[in-house]
Amino acid sequence: MVPPAALCVHLCIGQAYAFSVFNLPMTKLIGITESAPGDWKLTQLGWIFSLAIFFLGVSSAVFGRWVEEGGPRRAMATAAICWAGGFLISAFGVYIHALWVIYLGYGVLGGIALGIGYISPVSTLIRWFPDRPGMATGMAIMGFGGGALIASPLSVWLMKEFSTPTHVGVMETFVVLGIVYFIFMMVGAAIVRVPPPGWSPVGYEPPAEEGKLITRNDVYVYDALKTPQFWLIWWILCLNVTAGIGVLGQASAMSQEMFPGRVTPVAAAGFVGLMSLFNMGGRFVWASTSDYIGRKNTYFVFMVLGFILYCTVPYTGRIGSVAGFVLCFLIIISMYGGGFSTVPAYLKDMFGTRYVGAIHGLLLTAWSAAGIFGPVLVNYIREYNISHGVPKAGAYNVTMYIMAGLLVIGFICNLLVKAVDARYHMKNGVRPVQTAAERQ
Repeated sequence: MVPPAALCVHLCIGQAYAFSVFNLPMTKLIGITESAPGDWKLTQLGWIFSLAIFFLGVSSAVFGRWVEEGGPRRAMATAAICWAGGFLISAFGVYIHALWVIYLGYGVLGGIALGIGYISPVSTLIRWFPDRPGMATGMAIMGFGGGALIASPLSVWLMKEFSTPTHVGVMETFVVLGIVYFIFMMVGAAIVRVPPPGWSPVGYEPPAEEGKLITRNDVYVYDALKTPQFWLIWWILCLNVTAGIGVLGQASAMSQEMFPGRVTPVAAAGFVGLMSLFNMGGRFVWASTSDYIGRKNTYFVFMVLGFILYCTVPYTGRIGSVAGFVLCFLIIISMYGGGFSTVPAYLKDMFGTRYVGAIHGLLLTAWSAAGIFGPVLVNYIREYNISHGVPKAGAYNVTMYIMAGLLVIGFICNLLVKAVDARYHMKNGVRPVQTAAERQ
């Protein structure tokens, strides 16, 4: 019941990927059928999602140790309260037409819920499945990638049901979603369990450390920050996510501009939906695969295969191969999702299980950074090319080669990862590396 408990949380907070369905309706809260003076602009509304992702990274870093020490139930319940509260506050912001209230509700409070909820089941799952840590975290994090598949049609249907000739229906939809998500997340908090100390599956033998990047020792959360391994993995995740998240947000426009007249808006929307499925499936498949080939080798596959695919995309545009373009990006986006689900097991291998949730929370600041780098690279380079006379069909070529270059850097970072030095290992639960100020 532990993976379903994690899914109860991750499928709910995965709604963040579907928030864009509210953007256009929220530009017509006053005008109803079209934007009117006083209505919000898309550029203003775009900050809601950006704030949520920013506070996801910040809260996972700040509250990571609190989540680890308090256990998954307290963290899941807190995430449920914050997530539901974010929706209810945002509904009030829509009611009084105050955008800053929505920034505070969904952006700040909802973002805190995202961070706490995202990391809450990680270490618990790894402890229950020491023989398959990649598969375990993949099951949960798969829910975050797939949450939009439920939230998107549900939100559209609710807005349609609540809309009237004088009302868009966003406020009521926020209220319903807040209540429904609160119930499901509290169910997850109620059924989650922590294994007894020293528990392991029958017949399980921990792998030997010699020759493998898997440790039986634990590293204290803040001592992990002192190791080069943490920062190498930070850059590995950041570069992998930067390469994926930039194209994820522009997939629809990119497919239409690279193949003008051949890819319709409807087909582009279907392509985005297909990418969501591969994003979700990749989180489980790649993380499970890493249990067999190793975490380091899995990221080597991401970097090498990603490099080849990014370099291939411009070629598919030149020869007009829509099928080749789609195939490239479906594999790329599966590795984007796989990067998220494989990294907790990578951290467990390097730093042990005791503080892996807190260390994972600190590492997710790489996601916040990538959320800025990726879209900026895609959007601004595209605008620069178009303003200098490059046709829209070829405006993304330079970006694809830059993404490929980022993965080369990621490959080098992954190559440099080795076992953590023994001086950082805890002995009998005591930190081995402490300054005088830390001991005090």
